[in-house]
Amino acid sequence: MTNPQSIAIADYDYPLPDERIAKFPLAQRDQSKLLVYRHGTIGESVFYNVGDFLPDDTLLVFNDTRVIHARLFFRKPTGSTIEVFCLEPHRMPVAQAFEQRERCTWLCFIGNNKKWKEGTLTLNFQLSDISQSLTATRREAVGNAWVVDFEWTGGMSFAEVIEAAGVIPLPPYLNREAEDSDNERYQTVYAHQEGSVAAPTAGLHFTPELLDSLRAKGIGTEFITLHVGAGTFKPVNTTTIGEHEMHVEQIEIARGNIQRVLDHIGRPIISVGTTTVRTLESVYWFGVRLQEDPALDAMHIEQWDPYTLEERHVDTATAYSNVLQWMERHGTDTLHGDTRLMIAPGYRYHVISGLITNFHQPKSTLLLLVSALVGDAWRECYHYALDHGFRFLSYGDSCLFLPC
Repeated sequence: MTNPQSIAIADYDYPLPDERIAKFPLAQRDQSKLLVYRHGTIGESVFYNVGDFLPDDTLLVFNDTRVIHARLFFRKPTGSTIEVFCLEPHRMPVAQAFEQRERCTWLCFIGNNKKWKEGTLTLNFQLSDISQSLTATRREAVGNAWVVDFEWTGGMSFAEVIEAAGVIPLPPYLNREAEDSDNERYQTVYAHQEGSVAAPTAGLHFTPELLDSLRAKGIGTEFITLHVGAGTFKPVNTTTIGEHEMHVEQIEIARGNIQRVLDHIGRPIISVGTTTVRTLESVYWFGVRLQEDPALDAMHIEQWDPYTLEERHVDTATAYSNVLQWMERHGTDTLHGDTRLMIAPGYRYHVISGLITNFHQPKSTLLLLVSALVGDAWRECYHYALDHGFRFLSYGDSCLFLPC
């Protein structure tokens, strides 16, 4: 596998006028436009027809993470507003952090940070028509984020508190505040596992009716979890991607999901979204590492691991079997881990054969991931979309990439 660290990010730029960025979703999720790239040719349809283009016996794999109301606005007695943006729990799994009922600690971005030198902030909110309060105390800095202690009373879980007290975080490029409708539309219809600060947007096009129609056609569906971090919007500000530091994201996958993916290897596995790609491929690399060291105590995938581990030549089925055996030895039904996996041109995919995704920002790591799948054809596809009225980014239209 070719190491991509010398790739110049300027080669993955394209013109994106602001008016082509979809600021709001369509009234009907599955009526978005669908660009179809198959066997080197480009066409278009409506997303509701996506099943007409999927290979026989396809397994669609979705990310069922749910976007949390991560933006908390505290007001100081002086009148200053301090925004505390919850990124991820501090030294605790996501699911466990949301179950806490009196206090928990998170890593957070802090807006208007200079106005909060010390002391505890309080946010008053309503839950079930009862006035409640949440306090925040800032601790040490970690990079450009801060460790923040939250406390509250009333016996509620932190999941209930943040849902009632916070605001859903829209991508910064939408350049608008969240509206009530975003609470529903910036979630997939199958969102289940609380923990993301950004939606896995490829899934926003699916409706319950479309999922039912796909299953009726014999298309399989599986759901795994990667909690999307704010780093997904982090631009590549370096000349080459080797200088870019990938963000960490947490993974949760049930044993049964891993087994069903393993059972489908050799047949078409199509990922719904780039986060699902990174999850499936990260599980593969954990299995490769286990081939060499079965005594590993946890799943951690660093961004350049694939480009040093490829020479092990571990097939996909063996790698996934290694992970299942590791789970059996550790007596766990859910694989918890984290990944910083960088997928860029030169990467060889081991699990997926196709991808459903939205149109991504210029010079983004997500665009690099697409290029790793379809090569330079990404540019032709994006030019076609710009010339044919497609809407871009999170609330925009979608692509189906089937390179083979």
